[in-house]
Amino acid sequence: MSAAAPVWSVDPRTGKPREEVAVEATPEEVDQAVRAARATRDALADRSVRAVFLRAAADLLDASAEHVVEAADAETALGPVRLTGELARTTAQLRAFAEAVEEGSFLDIRIDHADPSRTPPWPDLRRVKIPLGVVAVYAASNFPLAFSVPGGDTASALAAGCPVVVKAHPDHPATSELCVSLLRRAAVRAGLPEDVVVLVHGFAAGVELVRHPLVSAAGFTGSVRGGRALFDAAAARPVPIPFHGELGSLNPVVVTRAAAEERGEAIGAGLGASMTMGVGQFCTKPGFVLVPAGAAGDALLKALTAAVCDTDAGVMLDHRMRDAFVAGVAERAALPGVEAPVTAGAGGEHTVSGGYLTVPAASLAARGVHDLLLEECFGPVTVVARYADESEVGAVLSRLPGNLTATLQLSAAEAEGEGSGAQLLGELTQLAGRVLVGGWPTGVAVAPAQHHGGPYPAATSTSTSVGATAIERWLRPVTYQSTPGALLPPELRDDNPLGLPRRVNGTPA
Repeated sequence: MSAAAPVWSVDPRTGKPREEVAVEATPEEVDQAVRAARATRDALADRSVRAVFLRAAADLLDASAEHVVEAADAETALGPVRLTGELARTTAQLRAFAEAVEEGSFLDIRIDHADPSRTPPWPDLRRVKIPLGVVAVYAASNFPLAFSVPGGDTASALAAGCPVVVKAHPDHPATSELCVSLLRRAAVRAGLPEDVVVLVHGFAAGVELVRHPLVSAAGFTGSVRGGRALFDAAAARPVPIPFHGELGSLNPVVVTRAAAEERGEAIGAGLGASMTMGVGQFCTKPGFVLVPAGAAGDALLKALTAAVCDTDAGVMLDHRMRDAFVAGVAERAALPGVEAPVTAGAGGEHTVSGGYLTVPAASLAARGVHDLLLEECFGPVTVVARYADESEVGAVLSRLPGNLTATLQLSAAEAEGEGSGAQLLGELTQLAGRVLVGGWPTGVAVAPAQHHGGPYPAATSTSTSVGATAIERWLRPVTYQSTPGALLPPELRDDNPLGLPRRVNGTPA
């Protein structure tokens, strides 16, 4: 038997290994991890204990902030300021799910009493949502905290009452080990078995995990290629399971001619800041922008040029991503009719510099050699398509894939209902899970009304991975019919001993 492959923590600023953190899990170890997690299901059944656990996890992460940020920065080069903010977002998310667990509306309790007068007659029906079981979580590269071991998929699954097995991302294994140790300590503090959260490493382990018969659902944030492979594996199982994947997004922006004339310089500066934020490694980076041809659009691009040129070269999450970015930009820039007013690419041996490409929108209105420009390029680059009229805008939008976000930049008059703003908003609504009017998409508030998802390939389901309703991914409804009260779960009894929100005979009670 060959020795287990080591898992190294690597410094992206130098490309050199830092330390051996773990070893890749064997199929037997993946099986042990899943079975250990599944054995904790009954312990997670108590909602009050789950809430205590989630708050304890947040408290321990906050108490260890200095070490967590230091570990994450060493492996991702995202910087202490960005990572401190990400940690605050992560712990706030954990506490928000604790509140949701206590409040209980996510259970969606509905009770319809027997009514023989109806046609056909109604029996007594009582509906509640229950946990699916063990959830596999695939950590993201670009958010080592908020979308990784202690992130939204893990937090929402635990809030639903589902044990979690996390497949660590290879870009931040030491951070993953530190975070899982804190979550497991929090579980013990709350009186739960520590195996409510288990961590495994390795590509092969990730494949084994989604195929394991005791895994009931999966959450993924990453590339289209990797996510689609896991999605297909989840669907090909003898018993298929839900796979909630966030795979890729262009996040298109439409700038109307009136908006460019009214505030083109401000839009150009804002675009430059948004597309280079975090070295262009946000899943919501505006990667495709429709800008009018002519003087107003030229002024916008002048401001964009200044903003991008004023941005320092940066380190990407790993050298593989850096190489893919450099190659991807070069391939796009080589297409006929494509220009690079600011050339993105290698900024040094270990860094990249931001830039943007331009192309006539008419070149994208039909399938052809420019189709690559309609695919995400991960890193600090965006594609600016110059349109002659609104018909070209509509033609290009009709060719775009699904997205996490879509942004509309309007003039003040258009925002009040003049012109075609409403029509454009309707077109963008068909493309994305979150539609912005003004502002920029880099930044996803953790709020009850948030939706972070969208049509494929932005996501593989209609669910959100951010916000309170993310918990719904890990639940399934069950209806009890004509069941004696003594046998019903407490959530469905007439006296409502848990004081939960519910609808009785169609009316909130």
